[in-house]
Formats: sequence, C-alpha cells, structure tokens
Amino acid sequence: MSLRKYILPIVLVCIITTLFSADIMAQCPMCRMAAESNLENGGSAAKGLNYGILYMLVVPYLVVGTIGFIWWKNNRRQL
Repeated sequence: MSLRKYILPIVLVCIITTLFSADIMAQCPMCRMAAESNLENGGSAAKGLNYGILYMLVVPYLVVGTIGFIWWKNNRRQL
C-alpha cells in the first residue's frame, strides 16, 4: 500500500480539527460558570456534571482494556 494514499486524509483531518478547536474549547468556561452559579443557588447540577465527566473518562479505558484482554487471551492460546 502506498503512503501517499493516507497523507491527504490525515492532512484534511488535521486542518478540520485545527479550524474547529476554538469552538470546542469555548464551551469549557461556559459549563463551569453554569455549574458554579447553579451550585451557589443550591442546585445539584454540578454533581451530575461530575458524574458525566467520570463516565466519559471510564468508557474509553474499559473499551481498550476489553480489546487488550481479548487480544491477550487469543494470543496466549496460539503459543
């Protein structure tokens, strides 16, 4: 397989990611301010936000760990 075939999609993904990264990063302070104001008024939205962050943190590790375990188990059988 030729390396040239992969260069154009990689460059396009890098350019698109760079163009839209400012919009993505702008949401972080907005969420923090909303959670702080809700917490000051006696709300519990900040707890839900924290649980959502933990959920998004754990899921990729579980997926990669499961794939790694299956790969390890299949590789061990072949030896």
